[in-house]
Amino acid sequence: MKVPYAKKWQKETDNLRKIALDCDLREELKWGKPCFTFLKKNVVIVIPLKESCALAFFKGALLKDPKRILQRAGGHSQAGRWIKFTSVKEITSLRSTLTDYIYEAIEIEESGKKVELKKASEYVVPEELQAKLNENAILKAAFEALTPGRRKSYIFHISSAKQSKTRAARTDKCVPMILSGRGFNERPN
Repeated sequence: MKVPYAKKWQKETDNLRKIALDCDLREELKWGKPCFTFLKKNVVIVIPLKESCALAFFKGALLKDPKRILQRAGGHSQAGRWIKFTSVKEITSLRSTLTDYIYEAIEIEESGKKVELKKASEYVVPEELQAKLNENAILKAAFEALTPGRRKSYIFHISSAKQSKTRAARTDKCVPMILSGRGFNERPN
């Protein structure tokens, strides 16, 4: 699938690729994007987005980030961090910092350090969903049989609602999906 906005960020992507290649990383195409590896481990990836272009670190949570420029890639991301750019000028001004961060990321890979990821069981099940699980043994068994990622998808979706009535409505809507064994973000077969 072609990314329609990839061309929009071609100059920025090329600059970020050059910086990563100058750090002696190996370039591979993964998920349709330039990904840079060290000892066959993913270190950074360049991602053209709609409104910007990002350099994303797979284990960015372990980087020191003295310049405070790393951001979580999403509200629930645990390991990944990225830096977004909207111009070549921004990239050029941070070139030495980006190089330092990439070399630190390589050192992390060499050391074998891993990001301690929160387990699905550590996330609090919203009380509206928990009430449904407590009153319906079949639903509870189906929920517990889901993969950790699928359980998290329901926990995140339901708990992101601010009002209890919305969380309850989302819970009701999710019951058939849970019983079918699929995650919230999955389409039916």
